[in-house]
Amino acid sequence: MKWEFESPRKAYGETLIELGREREDIVVMDADLSTSTKTAMFGKEFPERFFNVGLQEQNMMGIAAGLARSGKTVFASSFAVFATGRAYDQIRQSIAYPKLNVKIVATHGGVTVGEDGASHQMIEDIGLMCGLPNMRVIVPVDSNEVRRVIRFVASEEGPFYVRLTRTALPNITSEEDEFAFGKGTVMRDGDDVTIIATGIEVSYALLTAEILKKEGIDVRVINMSTIKPIDKDIIVKAARETSGIITAEDHNIYNGLGSRVAEVLAENYPARMRRHGMMDVFGRSGRWDALLKHYGMDEEGIAKVVRDFLKEVRA
Repeated sequence: MKWEFESPRKAYGETLIELGREREDIVVMDADLSTSTKTAMFGKEFPERFFNVGLQEQNMMGIAAGLARSGKTVFASSFAVFATGRAYDQIRQSIAYPKLNVKIVATHGGVTVGEDGASHQMIEDIGLMCGLPNMRVIVPVDSNEVRRVIRFVASEEGPFYVRLTRTALPNITSEEDEFAFGKGTVMRDGDDVTIIATGIEVSYALLTAEILKKEGIDVRVINMSTIKPIDKDIIVKAARETSGIITAEDHNIYNGLGSRVAEVLAENYPARMRRHGMMDVFGRSGRWDALLKHYGMDEEGIAKVVRDFLKEVRA
């Protein structure tokens, strides 16, 4: 497959500028990482609406809440490990509980942070944010979808958590596609088994499907960008029509996409499934692509999981 790669962080920064030109209520905040999160792009054009609070993530969330109370639409950004881990209490008490209009857009999520190592590879953030009432959680699949998602959350009242990667992603959707909040998307149809993936793992799931096609295994691939609220209908439909479901995510298998899919199946249509991602271990320092291979989260690793799963199902 030939894809064009683009930085989702850059797409985020560019979209913020577009929104800033269109709407005077847009305010952007950062915690001393604006060059990396690309919010500095907004700050350069709109310095009067950009606030870099320094290494004070908790304080940033409190200020964001206050600005939202005054009628602003606030985007607050940092690395995922800081935005959700360090500031969880402030997000819970000051943003989620009062249901304020703050959009937390975290970059550098998952093991694909790479060389920064386990201390910065946030693999628990989706679970943390999904557990908060009033919080909605989105993991865009590529830069094209990032642009659509950022515009969507800006147009909707209330809190959102949007998770971006450090690394560039292949654009597997087109600029003309629409973002349907709360809905999964079938990226490739298949009858044998379904892979439900999110974020960077969607492209690897598509590569996996190509590998397994040569072995006579027909794989359905679903992009689940919205983690909360999750698309129950598409999950149940896939469980009914294929032998089972495998989830793939750059996140701990506990409390992430896999757990959300398992909840849906347990309550609506019990079916065979396997969760795949970071298998309840912390990451390590290394190139992001080497780490995905090491943890079995590249196309070959996912293909092995599918083969093993189908052997069990068909035994």
